[in-house]
Amino acid sequence: MPARILVVEDEPAIQELIALNLEQAGQHPVMAASAEEGLRRIEEELPDLVLLDWMLPGQSGIELARRLRADARTRALPIIMLTARGDEEDKLRGLETGADDYITKPFSMKELQARIKAVLRRRAPEITEDAVEFHGLRLDPATHRVTGGGETLPMGPTEFRLLHFFITHPERVYTRSQLLDQVWGDHVFIEERTVDVHIRRLRAALEKSGHETFVQTIRGSGYRFSRP
Repeated sequence: MPARILVVEDEPAIQELIALNLEQAGQHPVMAASAEEGLRRIEEELPDLVLLDWMLPGQSGIELARRLRADARTRALPIIMLTARGDEEDKLRGLETGADDYITKPFSMKELQARIKAVLRRRAPEITEDAVEFHGLRLDPATHRVTGGGETLPMGPTEFRLLHFFITHPERVYTRSQLLDQVWGDHVFIEERTVDVHIRRLRAALEKSGHETFVQTIRGSGYRFSRP
């Protein structure tokens, strides 16, 4: 599943170059030329990562980063600051505001991609193409294949995304609402009970390798992925 990356950058040439590079890397760029437009884009649909220019017309990138970190909905949203400011003090200021990384202009597209992958791997591992394993269960996003106990475990695309999220976020309890946001997408209006249907399908798919008990129901709270 391609990462949805919001690029908040007011220079058309840089905007176009970044968008082209992201598309070539299999990602989905969404463009905004100001902090205000960026906020509107985020309200429409939560991206997987924000590339945020420091110097913007009107509200600055630093101010936008502060707003995103102050809102519960966007608090964990990965942010990479783009700026011509190379001073150590400016870099620290950007990171202290809540940015996950900082890249100084001019930068190479290869370096930008490396930074994006590193931040996503750390903050949103379910977005990356890296294969993941958990107690004998292996999921490979690149081949869309799940194996366990030497068996290939066929499953539908929604169950695959659900399992990918669970494997990369084990041990923590998630409510149905949180799973809808994380797996189906922010601002997708689906009945919460839909999650229960796909949980049952996921457990059925995992029975072949004996991993169905890893998907645990926490009464009154939601679901947890954990070794029994």
